[in-house]
Amino acid sequence: MPSFVWVGTTASGEKKKGTMEAPSAEAVIERLRQQKIQPSKVQRAIKLPSINLGGGFSTKDLVVFTRQFASMIDAGLPLVQCLDILGSQSEKRTVQKIIFDIKSDVESGSTLADALKKHPKVFDDLYVNLVAAGEIGGILDTILNRLAEYMEKNQKLARQVKGAMIYPAVVLCVAIGAVVVLLGWVMPVFAKMFKDFGGKALPGPTQLVINMSNAFRGSWYIYAGVLFGIIYGIKTFKKHPKTKKLWDAFVLKTPIFGPLIRKVAVAKFTRTLGTMVSSGVPILDALQITAKTAGNRVIEDGVMYTREKISEGKNIADPLMETKIFPAMVVQMIAVGESTGAMDAMLNKIADFYDDEVDVAVSAFTSVLEPLMMVLLGGIVGFFLIAMYLPIFDMAGAIGGG
Repeated sequence: MPSFVWVGTTASGEKKKGTMEAPSAEAVIERLRQQKIQPSKVQRAIKLPSINLGGGFSTKDLVVFTRQFASMIDAGLPLVQCLDILGSQSEKRTVQKIIFDIKSDVESGSTLADALKKHPKVFDDLYVNLVAAGEIGGILDTILNRLAEYMEKNQKLARQVKGAMIYPAVVLCVAIGAVVVLLGWVMPVFAKMFKDFGGKALPGPTQLVINMSNAFRGSWYIYAGVLFGIIYGIKTFKKHPKTKKLWDAFVLKTPIFGPLIRKVAVAKFTRTLGTMVSSGVPILDALQITAKTAGNRVIEDGVMYTREKISEGKNIADPLMETKIFPAMVVQMIAVGESTGAMDAMLNKIADFYDDEVDVAVSAFTSVLEPLMMVLLGGIVGFFLIAMYLPIFDMAGAIGGG
């Protein structure tokens, strides 16, 4: 929707100016007259390319902004003054610019939710819808505090999963590096030494490793290309709309990682839905937003199927059970919450329970993976060492026998 810059005069003779999104200039004039402002100039705004200065609006910045905003509103400060203070005290130019843009829109007559909606990369549908519910219900400070708490717990979940993946990723990189060093630099030295000692037939493992070394040194760029091709192929497969669902279904079915991802998904689903329902967002809107934030196509489709069935008049528990995505205990607890009229409280209890379950699952995942990765790394290095020293043992035996 295009933006228009306007200048006008209030009934008391005070001059005002601002920007407004509308389908046309006539719509802007009509809206201003409804606000008892007589417009003297309305023209379409020229959009200049944005320049990123001083870093982006990170999740941490958003949590801090939300917490401080809630505290100021709770203290009784006007909305525009809160935004002015938050923008002025920000050290990042990008954050400052976004907050001042929001302040300008609010001053021009937009609601806070509409002003936030203009920055979708920072404020997602969940954030905007909850703020809109808070504005309508007059509980904006409460909603902002809930949002900050929700984001902090979501960050904790994300950190736990990333933390679980750091160790195997590091060990895998070390293993690849060790193989490259052994094939590229160590094995050629031993191969030359074995050749100088008479070039007798080498043991099978030694000859295999020397052949691998010769092939790697002669065409290392092909192996590097294949490795990058595999990584790029997996990334493309994960992101492509037609294959993403297949990848997400595969991830959920993996023996060790699958149960962890499922628990994270349950915690995120119940936390998001509970936050939205307790804030007064209609259940159909809440489910649609929750599906978008699921991060897994299988779970997203299951939530959207549940939403469709609810729109046909069914309860939430039966369609959720039909999807076979969420554990039976979770669905039963949601059914109890729905029948007692306390579904938001029940959803938050489930989320707290599964936060603890994720802690346990991450610990179990790490404890199982650590020895497996050490065995993998030790096995690779051990195989190379044995292959390199087998001929030396044969030479020592021959010398001893002589």
